[in-house]
Amino acid sequence: MATVYVFVIVGKGDQLLYEADLSSAGKRDDSPHLDQFILHAALDMVDAQVFHTQQMYLKLVDKFNEFFVSGYVTAGHIKLMLLHKHRNEDNIKNFFQEVHDLYIRTLLNPFYEVNRPIYSSGFDKRVKQAGKKYLT
Repeated sequence: MATVYVFVIVGKGDQLLYEADLSSAGKRDDSPHLDQFILHAALDMVDAQVFHTQQMYLKLVDKFNEFFVSGYVTAGHIKLMLLHKHRNEDNIKNFFQEVHDLYIRTLLNPFYEVNRPIYSSGFDKRVKQAGKKYLT
């Protein structure tokens, strides 16, 4: 069985900026479209929790069957969300912090337009390295 980790960055206006499937190889019993559905449904829960805490790491924001959604919101209200099946709060928090740092570095690039999809292969490579480091 595959371990499921799907990571997304959602910008203002709920625009998808980045998506990465960090799941391990193996057989899955569900559809990949289910991942997108669960993450999209969890956006409302993230928006609701943002105003009740001063923390950037929101921990577990939603649950659907055996899937969990953890959230992290930047100071600019960019949402980092991770769909997973196993709870591992410390490693997920560390993953979010490292990816947040990578996102800030992307924002500092003069060729990147804010709230636009991220197509950088370097960014993608580093996110996947962080996923291997903290999520496997």
